[in-house]
Amino acid sequence: MKQTRNTLQTERLLQSRRSTWFFSVGLFLVLVCCSGAAMAQFSGPALGISTPVNPPVVITTDPAILYPANRDIYLGREDLLTVHLYGSPDYAPIVRVSIDGTIQLPLVGSLHVEGLTLHQAQDLLAQKLIAAGMYRDPQVSIQVTESPNQIATVIGEIHGIVPIIGERHLYDVLSAASGGGLPNTTTTVVVGGAGLPTTASHIITINRYGLKDPITVDLGTDPAKSVAANIPIFPRDTIIVPRVGVVYVLGAFKIQGAIPLQQNSPMTLMKLAALAGGPGFEGQENDLRIIRSVGVDRQVVRVDIKKVIQGKAPDPVLEPEDIVFLPTNQMKAAIKSGGLSTLLGIASILLIAIQQ
Repeated sequence: MKQTRNTLQTERLLQSRRSTWFFSVGLFLVLVCCSGAAMAQFSGPALGISTPVNPPVVITTDPAILYPANRDIYLGREDLLTVHLYGSPDYAPIVRVSIDGTIQLPLVGSLHVEGLTLHQAQDLLAQKLIAAGMYRDPQVSIQVTESPNQIATVIGEIHGIVPIIGERHLYDVLSAASGGGLPNTTTTVVVGGAGLPTTASHIITINRYGLKDPITVDLGTDPAKSVAANIPIFPRDTIIVPRVGVVYVLGAFKIQGAIPLQQNSPMTLMKLAALAGGPGFEGQENDLRIIRSVGVDRQVVRVDIKKVIQGKAPDPVLEPEDIVFLPTNQMKAAIKSGGLSTLLGIASILLIAIQQ
């Protein structure tokens, strides 16, 4: 009897040790898996293009480019022209520029005028009349009576087609385009009288017909000082309103996604954290990463955001296209979501089942 009692006590002791060993091993594996996932390195997506990020912008300051004197009209397809010849009232043909850029005129025939200014076209017609032996010194006048090309095109964050009749300026065109193209006028800011959405950059690019290089204009943020940016706009100008730079937020922030940079003040990590709802409990605060592209190279800077919030570390200034990534501590995430308590409960049930 005594031997049987000792045997039962020994078996119970072995079962208890065995169950404790299983539980310890299971918990150890859970902790290893969680810590291993938390220590995974972020390498970032591979760059698929060689285009430099954040190229430098040079603002156009040449008055001869910004305020050209006596800019002539350029002729284009579908323009309806009326030709007059001084001293010959019978010679007044009305012609339309064809799809190949030519017009058909009496005594001259086909004449290519697309891309020519109004004065260049007049001089060319006069030379053709002289070469044909019709006139010695003809005084030619061409009038544009109808044209689909006397417009400015606005593309980007605001878009539209604005007729250019008479003298028009940049703010006039932007206001006309934004008034008909914005889905929500309550999300606009006023710069120099021109309504722009908050996602629009204040650096405007203008592609002007006849100029090799684009014109870059800084609208600024102070309407009192932005009058210099209200330059004249001419027919066939293309105004590009780019999207303002953004910073991408990933990881253990309450809000993730693209956050636009402010136009009038630098964006720091503290401001970004505030806009993103602050770092979550599950975040690894001592391992925040700022991923920055310089040209085609990618740099990773590690920051302790807790020290930044406490004022023990400088608040870094962010640049457009920066990626702020706060890794998630899987153990903290499990505690936050209740997953660890559920796992311990299941382990306890298994322990009881094994002991029985």
